[in-house]
Amino acid sequence: MRHGTWEPRPAARWEDAFLSGNGRHGAMVYGDAGDERVVVNHHSLVCPNGSETAGPPELAAGLRELQDALLAGDTTAAERFGAGHPHLWVQPFHPAFQVRVRRSPAGSAGAGTYRREVDFTSGVVTAVRGAWRSEVFVSRADDVIVHRTRTEPGGLSAELTLDEQLPGLPGGLRFTRTTLEHVGPGTALLSLRTDYPNGRTSFTGTTLITVTGGSTTRTRDGLRVTDASAVLLLTRVERHTAAVDPSAGQAAALRALAAPDTVNTPAYERLLDRHLPPHRDAYERAGLCLDADPVERDLPGSELLRGPAGPALLERLFAAGRYHLLSSSGMLPPRLVGLWTGDWNTAWSGAFTTNANLNLQIASAAAAALPEVTEAHAALVHRQLPDWRDNARAIFGARGVVAPSHTDGESGHTYHFSREYPLHLWTAGADWLLKPLVDHDETRGVRDPRTSAVLAEVALFYEDFLTRTDESGRVVVVPSYSPENRPANAGWGTVDAAMDLSAARHALLTAADRHPEHADRWRALADRLPPHRINDDGALAEWARPGLADSYDHRHLSHLYGVWPLDEITPYDTPELADAAHRALELRGAENDSAHGHLHHALIAARLGDGARVAHALGRVLDGDFFHTSLMSSHYPHRDVYNADAAHALPAVLIEMLVQSTPDRLVLLPALPEFCPAGRLTGVRTRFGAELDLAWASDGDASAVLRPTRTHRIELRTSSGAEPLDLVAGEDRVIDLTRVMAR
Repeated sequence: MRHGTWEPRPAARWEDAFLSGNGRHGAMVYGDAGDERVVVNHHSLVCPNGSETAGPPELAAGLRELQDALLAGDTTAAERFGAGHPHLWVQPFHPAFQVRVRRSPAGSAGAGTYRREVDFTSGVVTAVRGAWRSEVFVSRADDVIVHRTRTEPGGLSAELTLDEQLPGLPGGLRFTRTTLEHVGPGTALLSLRTDYPNGRTSFTGTTLITVTGGSTTRTRDGLRVTDASAVLLLTRVERHTAAVDPSAGQAAALRALAAPDTVNTPAYERLLDRHLPPHRDAYERAGLCLDADPVERDLPGSELLRGPAGPALLERLFAAGRYHLLSSSGMLPPRLVGLWTGDWNTAWSGAFTTNANLNLQIASAAAAALPEVTEAHAALVHRQLPDWRDNARAIFGARGVVAPSHTDGESGHTYHFSREYPLHLWTAGADWLLKPLVDHDETRGVRDPRTSAVLAEVALFYEDFLTRTDESGRVVVVPSYSPENRPANAGWGTVDAAMDLSAARHALLTAADRHPEHADRWRALADRLPPHRINDDGALAEWARPGLADSYDHRHLSHLYGVWPLDEITPYDTPELADAAHRALELRGAENDSAHGHLHHALIAARLGDGARVAHALGRVLDGDFFHTSLMSSHYPHRDVYNADAAHALPAVLIEMLVQSTPDRLVLLPALPEFCPAGRLTGVRTRFGAELDLAWASDGDASAVLRPTRTHRIELRTSSGAEPLDLVAGEDRVIDLTRVMAR
């Protein structure tokens, strides 16, 4: 197995730069011996654009009128609900600057074989040519970007700068540079402060430079190093109010990190030794081996991507996906671009798009043993709850919470209105975003009281919102919205979208389970929701309201929320609905070929046991030139628009086709495609509290080992059927899948 990737040449584009991160700081490494560039990112860096002070539109007074109009058959009424409110994008995510080490003279970069590599087990990006070697990692222990470059004694002369000139740099920013020499033995400081045009917020980056050998001289933009053998650069970024100057504190903290210890261990090794345990422990908890050809495993990533998709590419993309997901999750979960961008013009503001993309990216967190990712997601949810309450009150006149479709990580207010994307009508968001936290609790066997409390608030919202009924006495979800689609014969805001029904039912029942004092009331309300509708094509309808026609050619699959990630619709418990969901999947088009649509399709197909459809959806991504040589992905084919959806969601697809679990069920090899004839999946966590290793071979032999943490009876499902399986905490259970019996 190769836990990393490599290239025989430096990155020519920022999209191909190798990545490192600790969930706060991110680094993008080009690896050019003559002009080393490390683009610095930080999760907090969003550019004020006016939306940061916007609240949700005060629309609640008109809600009753809207509901009356929609129930009376006015199919465009929702387009007037919020009309006139500005269409605001959230604050766009952007890079800080790039740390540059430009060698001089131009020919001094040396000769020899070149290799650029990222080690997923350590997070270290290395580039080597001849005697020159560069190493970069982002420390999980000390929250600092560590960059060391070295060569033969006296062979390093270079200009060191913090360079803000990155693509898309807007006007109106004010930059303040500071260079301080001799702040310690062989040590200097570079500082770059950037003030946003609003005059209220800024960010400051500081780089501590320690030089081995040679001499230093201040230049207009930074520092010149002459005849050195090595340079160590430690970089931190902080976003702050304009009235604050954090540079002195940053400098003191960086000097403390670089100060020698009692045994004089070099600072780089000392920082790496502290970083490795938390990073390596997380990365190595789970893994996938597909018995790939060793020769193919050793190929550069670019060659694997150009060749036909096979086990070696899937192994590497699984490893890279977990690595990038872990590296981009910390103070926040991954954005549309993970934690990295080299351009100020990030598509869709580099936001957290919550109505599909965010959940798809973190879909593997619970099963792939990355609680760090779930904790980052929880941090986003819990810090925005006051804003979610504002949304419920202002738009719907209700208690409880309503989540937005877009957030920059700061504001959780809903203010994204347009005729084609009336995202303020989406009420399923809170349940959708809480589902990963519920899965996390089930995996651990411990209920987080914060999650339980928010679920209660979601139930309170539905109590206040679900007040309209149809002629049969069923409650009606009105207005209702299926992101980001519309019926073929109606406007964007409608009645009884399937996702809204699934979300309301799941939220009410889950909250009832955790709050017995309200259980009867909330279960009764859930029971009054209308059932899903099967349309004339035999497909699960995207809108349960009779008369609303489906629009099949769309990238989103929101109506199949009940299949994935919920367990509302399964081939085992609700076969008729599962068949209808499968028919809906067959009829679904790919619209604009977005990566997230293909992988969402694959996840649902896996839940429905359709390995051929999983393979087809994966093939659309693997054969569509979606991956950069960094193994970060794009939103569209042909590497168009840097985007983390495919990179982060792909491990979840590979796990779901091999292992699925609920609190009471284990399904093994439910959707194994032909392109994975043999392999081993290790360290997977199940929602009934057991760690699982699975092995299968092309001759049909297969086995699994369960290591349960709690005593429980579950249902084991394989291609041969179902049987009960008793698990005892602390006792390993070996399952021979060839004979489908325990021994």
